[in-house]
Amino acid sequence: MEIDGLDCMYVKYARVWIPDPEEVWKSAELLKDYKPGDKVLQLRLEEGKDLEYCLDPKTKELPPLRNPDILVGENDLTALSYLHEPAVLHNLKVRFIDSKLIYTYCGIVLVAINPYEQLPIYGEDIINAYSGQNMGDMDPHIFAVAEEAYKQMARDERNQSIIVSGESGAGKTVSAKYAMRYFATVSGSASEANVEEKVLASNPIMESIGNAKTTRNDNSSRFGKYIEIGFDKRYRIIGANMRTYLLEKSRVVFQAEEERNYHIFYQLCASAALPEFKTLRLGNANYFHYTKQGGSPVIDGVDDAKEMVNTRQACTLLGISDSYQMGIFRILAGILHLGNVEFASRDSDSCTIPPKHEPLTIFCDLMGVEYEEMAHWLCHRKLATATETYIKPISKLHAINARDALAKHIYANLFNWIVDHVNKALHATVKQHSFIGVLDIYGFETFEINSFEQFCINYANEKLQQQFNMHVFKLEQEEYMKEQIPWTLIDFYDNQPCINLIEAKMGILDLLDEECKMPKGSDDTWAQKLYNTHLNKCALFEKPRLSNKAFIIKHFADKVEYQCEGFLEKNKDTVYEEQIKVLKSSKQFKLLPELFQDEEKVLSPTSATPSGRMPLSRTAVKPAKARPGQASKEHKKTVGHQFRNSLHLLMETLNATTPHYVRCIKPNDFKFPFTFDEKRAVQQLRACGVLETIRISAAGFPSRWTYQEFFSRYRVLMKQRDVLSDRKQTCKNVLEKLILDKDKYQFGKTKIFFRAGQVAYLEKIRADKLRAACIRIQKTIRGWLMRKKYVRMRKAAITIQRYVRGYQARCYAKFLRRTRAAITIQKFQRMYVIRKRYQCMRASTIALQALLRGYMARNKYQMMLREHKSIVIQKHVRGWLARVHYRRTLKAIVYLQCCYRRMMAKRELKKLKIEARSVERYKKLHIGLENKIMQLQRKIDEQNKEYKSLLEKLSSLEITYSTETEKLRGDVERLRASEEEAKNATNRVLSLQEEIAKLRKELHQTQSEKKTIEEWADKYKHETEQLVSELKEQNTLLKTEKDELNRRIHDQAREITETMEKKLVEETKQLELDLNDERLRYQNLLNEFSRLEERYDDLKDEMNLMVNIPKPGHKRTDSTHSSNESEYTFSSEITEAEDLPVRMEEPSEKKAPLDMSLFLKLQKRVTELEQEKQSLQDELDRKEEQALRAKAKEEERPPIRGAELEYESLKRQELESENKKLKNELNELQKALTETRSPEVTAPGAPAYRVLLDQLTSVSEELEVRKEEVLILRSQLVSQKEAIQPKNTMTDATILLEDVQKMKDKGEIAQAYIGLKETNRLLESQLQSQKKSHENELESLRGEIQSLKEENNRQQQLLAQNLQLPPEARIEASLQHEITRLTNENLDLMEQLEKQDKTVRKLKKQLKVFAKKIGELEVGQMENISPGQIIDEPIRPVNIPRKEKDFQGMLEYKKEDEQKLVKNLILELKPRGVAVNLIPGLPAYILFMCVRHADYLNDDQKVRSLLTSTINGIKKVLKKRGDDFETVSFWLSNTCRFLHCLKQYSGEEGFMKHNTPRQNEHCLTNFDLAEYRQVLSDLAIQIYQQLVRVLENILQPMIVSGMLEHETIQGVSGVKPTGLRKRTSSIADEGTYTLDSIIRQLNSFHSVMCQHGMDPELIKQVVKQMFYIIGAVTLNNLLLRKDMCSWSKGMQIRYNVSQLEEWLRDKNLMNSGAKETLEPLIQAAQLLQVKKKTDEDAEAICSMCNALTTAQIVKVLNLYTPVNEFEERVLVSFIRTIQMRLRDRKDSPQLLMDAKHIFPVTFPFNPSSLALETIQIPASLGLGFISRV
Repeated sequence: MEIDGLDCMYVKYARVWIPDPEEVWKSAELLKDYKPGDKVLQLRLEEGKDLEYCLDPKTKELPPLRNPDILVGENDLTALSYLHEPAVLHNLKVRFIDSKLIYTYCGIVLVAINPYEQLPIYGEDIINAYSGQNMGDMDPHIFAVAEEAYKQMARDERNQSIIVSGESGAGKTVSAKYAMRYFATVSGSASEANVEEKVLASNPIMESIGNAKTTRNDNSSRFGKYIEIGFDKRYRIIGANMRTYLLEKSRVVFQAEEERNYHIFYQLCASAALPEFKTLRLGNANYFHYTKQGGSPVIDGVDDAKEMVNTRQACTLLGISDSYQMGIFRILAGILHLGNVEFASRDSDSCTIPPKHEPLTIFCDLMGVEYEEMAHWLCHRKLATATETYIKPISKLHAINARDALAKHIYANLFNWIVDHVNKALHATVKQHSFIGVLDIYGFETFEINSFEQFCINYANEKLQQQFNMHVFKLEQEEYMKEQIPWTLIDFYDNQPCINLIEAKMGILDLLDEECKMPKGSDDTWAQKLYNTHLNKCALFEKPRLSNKAFIIKHFADKVEYQCEGFLEKNKDTVYEEQIKVLKSSKQFKLLPELFQDEEKVLSPTSATPSGRMPLSRTAVKPAKARPGQASKEHKKTVGHQFRNSLHLLMETLNATTPHYVRCIKPNDFKFPFTFDEKRAVQQLRACGVLETIRISAAGFPSRWTYQEFFSRYRVLMKQRDVLSDRKQTCKNVLEKLILDKDKYQFGKTKIFFRAGQVAYLEKIRADKLRAACIRIQKTIRGWLMRKKYVRMRKAAITIQRYVRGYQARCYAKFLRRTRAAITIQKFQRMYVIRKRYQCMRASTIALQALLRGYMARNKYQMMLREHKSIVIQKHVRGWLARVHYRRTLKAIVYLQCCYRRMMAKRELKKLKIEARSVERYKKLHIGLENKIMQLQRKIDEQNKEYKSLLEKLSSLEITYSTETEKLRGDVERLRASEEEAKNATNRVLSLQEEIAKLRKELHQTQSEKKTIEEWADKYKHETEQLVSELKEQNTLLKTEKDELNRRIHDQAREITETMEKKLVEETKQLELDLNDERLRYQNLLNEFSRLEERYDDLKDEMNLMVNIPKPGHKRTDSTHSSNESEYTFSSEITEAEDLPVRMEEPSEKKAPLDMSLFLKLQKRVTELEQEKQSLQDELDRKEEQALRAKAKEEERPPIRGAELEYESLKRQELESENKKLKNELNELQKALTETRSPEVTAPGAPAYRVLLDQLTSVSEELEVRKEEVLILRSQLVSQKEAIQPKNTMTDATILLEDVQKMKDKGEIAQAYIGLKETNRLLESQLQSQKKSHENELESLRGEIQSLKEENNRQQQLLAQNLQLPPEARIEASLQHEITRLTNENLDLMEQLEKQDKTVRKLKKQLKVFAKKIGELEVGQMENISPGQIIDEPIRPVNIPRKEKDFQGMLEYKKEDEQKLVKNLILELKPRGVAVNLIPGLPAYILFMCVRHADYLNDDQKVRSLLTSTINGIKKVLKKRGDDFETVSFWLSNTCRFLHCLKQYSGEEGFMKHNTPRQNEHCLTNFDLAEYRQVLSDLAIQIYQQLVRVLENILQPMIVSGMLEHETIQGVSGVKPTGLRKRTSSIADEGTYTLDSIIRQLNSFHSVMCQHGMDPELIKQVVKQMFYIIGAVTLNNLLLRKDMCSWSKGMQIRYNVSQLEEWLRDKNLMNSGAKETLEPLIQAAQLLQVKKKTDEDAEAICSMCNALTTAQIVKVLNLYTPVNEFEERVLVSFIRTIQMRLRDRKDSPQLLMDAKHIFPVTFPFNPSSLALETIQIPASLGLGFISRV
């Protein structure tokens, strides 16, 4: 096609598309520029072949231009600069084959290509990622279309439709299914009925009864359906409704080759062996005529039996009862048996069924009808005239057709019945506010033989295409009008003439219905009517040349030839009425008549059934109760008429909604995964309207840019003076210069509109400008590099010259020195040579003389020696001969012994072999291994001993050798002496010359003898050395064996140690993982619990609002409100009987704990009971002793004197107050005991039992206080007594006199003395009791030590026994032992528990006796002293010094002020004011100080009430202001501080390590609040999770914009052209979030948490969670956005991450683990930037990206998109290499990270250094009603 103004683009190296018969379009490159008028283009194909492309001489049409590479693979086809068929086809192919992306936008259409492979892109994580996103912001997906429909429904208050179309096998049903799954997941249901599950459950049912295997698709939908999913006002699913269209009934009775019937039949046959299906008498699918015709009863990878289970489960979920299900299966089985009914011909016009024909018998049994009646009407029909009725036999062919028609009719009615019941199950119970319809309908079809079904399908597609064209046209017009661009009418294909040809008056359908009414109407007569009516009158109707029974219609997609044969029969859809009556008469089978009830209700063409669907395949059967005069021709409308009416109804529905289009494409006909057939794809693209969308877009202004995007992209084409503050004006000025033809673009309000190809032209200019800039930069840099190189070379040359010249001068000086040295050397050398020669001659002469003299002496010596040696030789030879004889004899004897022993050994071996076969022998051998090891060790020791003996022998040999050497030296000395004598005899040389000859001869002889002796000596020496070497070798061998054994032992020990260490490390890691998992699971349960709690509160509030009855007063929390709260926060008004069930219900709400934990709890409880019993017994004994002692003292006491009376009166007052307290407490105790008499009351842990213990504790503490006061009084008296001592001086006498005068009565001294004695007695008794207790404790400890020793010995014995067993038996034995031990301990504990119960009952009786004694004592004392005496008698005050009371760190409040305290301190407290002005955690400190005071008062009700109110108050505040980060953070920090205070002051040693002595004094004394600590810990976990949700909601909108879209480094990223689906702009406009926004928000979070005094460790965990959310959301969006996967975006991400890391460093949070959570994002950014070409790059990527999964790595590489022409795409081969390298990596197949994951939180103990007594309560809190204690 020739594009005006683009001729300049046809230059050398430009790429174009040329037509190709095989590939449809081929790419080629221009070899020279095109000039107007050229008739031929010189092209070169991609494979290197040159080609001359001839232009059409008439149209001069140029081949289409190819888009720039950076635009290839775009998400939206409308983003392409050149919009034409080859560009669309190539873009889809690149995305599908190279990037494995099956979804692509084409304007408003989503193109979905069937991959024929399961892809991991439909999980719930993907649904969550697309939820709430704009359609253009994410990669194309069916979920994006569904989200857009859902969002527009909520935003525009308008119903929506999703129209899914395509060929059979293109994936329509799957796409519709995923769209419905998206709605079900995102919206949820409005009730507890799980409507969304029912909507999804309808799919398996409809697929089983409406889908079948075809040659094109294994799961082809053979009907169309429109599902309306209803929503309420809150846009939650409330119901659904389904309409079906044109079920392919003919498939029930006939299947083509390689095809199947409907799935349900094969599912039934596969499940025939089930007990409930025995009555159906089914068998293999190949047995039935209706299931074996296709010859392909099995689908690869599909288990029909398993699918049957899914179908039945779906039926049950949708409310179809088991009885109805069995009825359905009976009907289906009956259809199968009906197909096996055979007919026998009587003659040409009649037939019969064999008698008792088995298939018909089974059919009649299943249907509950009479055999004879059904057999009769299968072979006959009734003919009714105006006067008579005839019964006529029918031929065999007509009978078979009637049988098949009956089967089809039954199945169609069953199909409609099931659809009705599905609709009833999905019917909304509340009013529907809006709906989204999903239309899954057949696409345009054309086969070799096209019949009535294809005609209806293509008719429906014509209507849908018309609606689609109008909608696209309307959207284009709206866009132009919105941007105020002049609207010019765009010519688009209008298929109204084709629709008129089909449905208008005298159209094809009208003529077909008219022919059906004719008595003798046939397909041939109908064809003639068609030819007469439309041929040559309508351009869209044609007649085939070679056929008179066919016609051709020119549809919008293609010409289709239809065969007329069968049109009338299929349109009539007739079935014999008599057969239907027989089925209706079934009395035993209730479901069967139900199928035909609806036929009695004749519907009008426009009316619908109550379920909202139009029945489309009704049969022409007369109603059961017809009037006698009613003719049989007054049946329901024909199939074509019904289809036309339902299609009109569908179009009305679609026109009333906003449509969304999904076009499914089938990439090949062979179901090969990721294989693209261009011919088939183009055929479908033309048929589904995608190319029409492209054509409409291309006819106008398809490319659209915002002014800001245009400015950012083409800023490089502007000069500095062109840039104005007004972006719009700047763009206008630049475009006027760049594009001279003003018709090529238009300026809208917010966008610039371009004609097709103009963006490519601008891209070319931009690329040329960038290329020129690159060349200039390269030129400058290369010049600078060459200059630098020249300067460096010149400097190096000068340096080299300097060094060379210096070297030459040094060489010359060296030459001169060497010449002078050579002369000197020559002089000395010559002198040396002469002197050497002289010395040599002199030495030679001396040597000759010496040799001669020596020779003479040696001759003499040799003669003497020879005689001696001969004697020695003889001695040795004789000895040797004797030894040889002995050895031979010994050898013979040994040989005989060996032969005998061998014989005996063979016998022994035989025995051993026999024994070795037995199991006992193996055991003996196994047991004897240790003996063998010991033997080997002994053998080693023996060999060591032998080695030592050999060493000793060797040393003795060395000693003998040294002695012989000494002898030889003596001989040498003697020879030297003889030599001296020879020197003296030199003068006799001349006389002895004659003897020299003789001596020479003797010399030769001696030399020969010497040689022999030397040879013998050498041989002896060699043998000796060989022996020594053998000994050494044996020694080394033994050493090596020993070392080897030692090494093996060490290796085994090391291996065992290493394996144990590895096991320990692995077990530790596993335990840590299990702990984290358990902690996460527990915290998730808490999260779910809090969610249910809130939901419960909301429902309760809604119920209260609905009832509208105000309930004054306090409402008690329901026991199911909170499992933890019900356990720990019960109020005092609840009786014990009510409380017990609450405690018993708690484990059922939580996860059942392990048996071991229960066992440990029981053991702990028994120990506590023992301690309580002992303390109780001691207290009772002590009280009894004190009471008896008090009575004895009163009886023995002398008459009371004055001072004693004063003291006794004071004591009586104290006893009176003490007795009053005891009386009150005993009254409370008696009241608590008499209120309930149930056995639960007296059980340990019951409230009465607690009251008892509390009373005894308070009595003992009060008595201790009184004792201390008495001791202080008596010590004061003793000090006064000591002060009165006689002194000698006058001053002392005077002082003494004064002191004596002060003491009016000497009785005081006596009283002090008596007090001192009593003190001593008391101390002595205490010492004795303490000694006794210590002795008892020592004895018990000794017993425990003894028992532990016995246990230890027993364990050691068991361990030794277990070590001898094999590993399996060892584990079993240890488990058995552990079970036995635990059982014994459990039994012991049960016995102890029974004993404790008996003891407690006994103690209660003793307590009653004790209470009576105290009462009698009180009465006796009151009788002794009258009230008058106490009041009137003056009491002398005793001087008792008291300490000044300091502030004890407690706060006192009245019980009635508790609600006020909670209100002021929790409910109405403003966190901001407290955080800024007061100390952190002040509310927690105040609450704890109040708890301390209640603990000090020993008031358990007050403690319980305060803690319950506090927890409920915090929950109430968080529910009311749970979206405020400051509030949640404030109460998280205060809850943690309160928890830490309860731990710090609990009195437990583990928490008191860091306390000051003063803080230890403030510990709780009466109550153990460990259970409440657990409740507070759970509350803190819930608050933490709420905090995470709050900050996630705050951060979520910022992350994608700030981390991905915003250009932190300006100018790095380039904005690519976008299509109709505009993405969110990455340019920072006002209101968009940037990285600075995220960092500011992080700073805000951090400062708030620090101000609130949150624990540093907790802040680290919050920061780690925040960074994980940032990393996960960013990475997930990156993986779903192709436009973000580029090199420049990787740089932006890495810079953003570095800024976040810098923030961590500034806040000193690098060790929080937050950086590690960003590792996947960092690696993804690095992956975008690294080289991606060679195998080395692949290896580097695999080693670098260890935090990314394989799916994520491959996804990033597939999505990688160049932004500029200078970048290169990732090759498919490189991605395959990566996949091959990563195939062994075991990681999650999940693509996206779980952004909702919350790390398990821990609260490490953090004690406070703040002293409680220093805390001041500010008046601003309004807590004036509490006072410091």
